Amino acid sequence: MICTLSKHAAEGAGFQDALMLDWRGQIAEATGANVFFVMPDGKLHTPKPDCFLDGITRRTVIGLAKKRGIDVVERAIMPEEMANASECFLTGTAAEVTPVGSIDKYTFTPGDISHQLMEDYDQAVGKTATEAAA
Repeated sequence: MICTLSKHAAEGAGFQDALMLDWRGQIAEATGANVFFVMPDGKLHTPKPDCFLDGITRRTVIGLAKKRGIDVVERAIMPEEMANASECFLTGTAAEVTPVGSIDKYTFTPGDISHQLMEDYDQAVGKTATEAAA
């Protein structure tokens, strides 16, 4: 219920979604998707799913990243750490792998890791290039 209310509030303010924090003030997820950040160490960082859904798409993308040799770090992430992230994307059944351009005052540019994982995910679920572009 709180995610639905948060998403509606975000949309009412002109945004597409809301970033949810857990009870500790740590980044948890979007309202219907898990979140990933590419940090300066070149690794893919994602919140540890200790109080939110460890989604199937999230687990799939972690597996695809590891298969590519991309280190994945599951850990507590504080909101101010987004200032250091170069890329951000969401994963979920509906979102699949969706790049994020900005969250609040933080901006991100989809780069090699985001694009590669989008392509790998499309291949993993059997999408053709035409379907993926649609």
